[in-house]
Amino acid sequence: MEWTMAPAAMAAAAEKVITGLIRSGHEAYWVGGCIRDELLGRPVHDMDITTSAHPDEVTALFPRVIPTGIAHGTVTVLEDGQGFEVTTYRTESGYADHRRPEQVSFVTDVTEDLRRRDFTINAICCGPDGLLVDPFGGERDLELGRIRCVGDARERFEEDALRMLRCLRFAAVLDFAIAKNTWRGLLRQRDLLAHIAAERVRAELERIVEGPHPVRGLGLLSRSGLLPRGKAPFPWTGSTLAAAAAGVSGIGELQSAHLRWALLLHALGTPAEEADGLLRAWTFPGATRSAVAGVLRVREAWTALLEVPPGEPGGTEALRRRWIAAVLRHGTEAAAGWLTVLAALPAAERDAAAPDAPPLRVAAQSWTAEMPLSTLAQLAVSGGELAQALQRRPGPWVGAILSGLLHAAACGDIRNDNQSLLQEAKRMIEHEQL
Repeated sequence: MEWTMAPAAMAAAAEKVITGLIRSGHEAYWVGGCIRDELLGRPVHDMDITTSAHPDEVTALFPRVIPTGIAHGTVTVLEDGQGFEVTTYRTESGYADHRRPEQVSFVTDVTEDLRRRDFTINAICCGPDGLLVDPFGGERDLELGRIRCVGDARERFEEDALRMLRCLRFAAVLDFAIAKNTWRGLLRQRDLLAHIAAERVRAELERIVEGPHPVRGLGLLSRSGLLPRGKAPFPWTGSTLAAAAAGVSGIGELQSAHLRWALLLHALGTPAEEADGLLRAWTFPGATRSAVAGVLRVREAWTALLEVPPGEPGGTEALRRRWIAAVLRHGTEAAAGWLTVLAALPAAERDAAAPDAPPLRVAAQSWTAEMPLSTLAQLAVSGGELAQALQRRPGPWVGAILSGLLHAAACGDIRNDNQSLLQEAKRMIEHEQL
């Protein structure tokens, strides 16, 4: 097998494993995603191996083996600094939870092993001779750009309900069509998604939204009606999701994953606090939740900021000060994130969100860039220095004074030096600006 899309070291190490199995009298092939991606000209990131050898036979052949999934016939062979999952030919049955097989039986025919797999494009294997074993027409489906289940789609989705989301993910990422029988099977079995853990669903959604064709993926999600049937809360109707999918045409231009989620949740009309709770229920990591909610909080501050008409006397300066206050409250990263999301909105909605855009959006970027500081840590005075200089006991007033000083310095009203700040703090105390 001549690999063009896999790292040379990985391919060479995998071939050593396959050759070792074959020399010991067993069959062995590369299988699944690595073959699919090689045929598509997509980068190959890992390689799985299928073999007629039983796990104990594989373990006996190689010095470094980890029993990662031995109950299902899988061990990980370590070779030349690379790890390869090596799985015995098997059949599966008894999917009581619509996710994992209760019974696994080892077989001697590679076709029977391929028959248990989800889609034809993943049911292809190849040995060192470069000849494909493709009993279900996966190579042809790759040429046609088609996602098709191996065998009966209803049975494949009943065995593992997560395959329905995988179907949409492959169609979106590869920009493929879904075979009619596969689509009909998905619609008939979509209620089974309720059996799948939220974190599994979230992982597939991340691959869709963060992939190369997110708009297509969102459209498929909308038409499938899958998400409202999952375990995680889904407070939107199908028409709402469809409208959002149609309104995020610029989502693929956003390089940041959390900005894509912020744009989608914005399009769904989700308030920041509600978004944080939903992302938590969908098992997103805390860092992602915080970043997305931060962008949406800036969006809400932006909406409030626009209540000051730029054409009124002092309007532009009032806008600048409100924007700086929002940046100080939510952070420069969240503020920059919202301006990036704003630029990705469809023109009609972008104009509604910022009537003078792009000038106002560009102005906000300039206002942020011109801020001499943006955090309390950069302020040239501490709370202790304030208490000592003003001869007052520390208390809530310290935070209020520091916040006021930070805003004044960020707006350019005063210099960010210790004496200027202390003098301004005294003035604020005298005028009770707390």
